[in-house]
Amino acid sequence: MSMPSAPRSAPLDPWGAPPLPPPRKRPAALVAAAIGGALLLIVAILAAVALSGKVFDRSFPRATSTLTVPRTLLDGRYELRRNDSATAGRTMARSWRLSLDAEAARGVVASYRLKGADYDDVVVTGLYGRFRNTASLRARLLAERGSTTSTVKVVAPPRDLTPAASPAGVSCEYLSRSWADGQALTYPACAWADGNTVARVAYMTTSYVDLEDAARQTLRVRAEMLRPIR
Repeated sequence: MSMPSAPRSAPLDPWGAPPLPPPRKRPAALVAAAIGGALLLIVAILAAVALSGKVFDRSFPRATSTLTVPRTLLDGRYELRRNDSATAGRTMARSWRLSLDAEAARGVVASYRLKGADYDDVVVTGLYGRFRNTASLRARLLAERGSTTSTVKVVAPPRDLTPAASPAGVSCEYLSRSWADGQALTYPACAWADGNTVARVAYMTTSYVDLEDAARQTLRVRAEMLRPIR
C-alpha cells in the first residue's frame, strides 16, 4: 500500500502533525499550538477508552512491572526528545481513575527522534498499573482513533499482529492526519496491552513502515521501557 509523503522541506512536530506551510507567526508559537492540540486529542481519546470498558474478567493481576522513559530507544537509535509524563501523563492517569479495567494507573508520555534525522519520531503514550480484559482494551485503544470529526482518520483498520510466544498482544493500524491547508501524513500506530502496561506507539515518519515491522518494533519498545518492580 502506498503512503502519501509529506514535503521533505518541512519537519514533523513531535506529536505527528503534518508539516506546516511557511509560518506567518513565530515558529515557537506554531509548535506550541500543534503540541497542545495533539496532547488534548490524545488525552481525550485515552479518557474515552478508559470509560468505555465492560467487565468481563473480574480479577486484576498483581503489579510486577512499570514503564520507564529511557534516554534512548530501539537499540539506541532513537534519542529522547520530550518527556511529558509529569504533565500530560499525570492528566491522562487521572482520567483513568473511573475505568472498570484499570487500577492504580500512572501515565507515560514521551517522544523520541532518530539520531541525526529531522523528521523520524516515535511517540509513546502509555500507562502502567494493573489492567484486566487486555485484548478488549487494546482493540478499543486503536478503534477510538477514527471519529468523523477528528483530523486523524483510520486508513487501514487495526490488525492483530501478535507474534508467536509474544509476552503481550499487539495490534497495528494505518492512520492519516490532515491539516487545514490540505496536507496529510499517513503513518502506522500500534498498541499493546498486558496485565501491567498499556501503550500506543506512533511512528511519525515520511518513510513507509510495514505494519508487521511496526508490530515487531512496538514489542522492542515495550521490552526497553519495561522495568520489574523489586
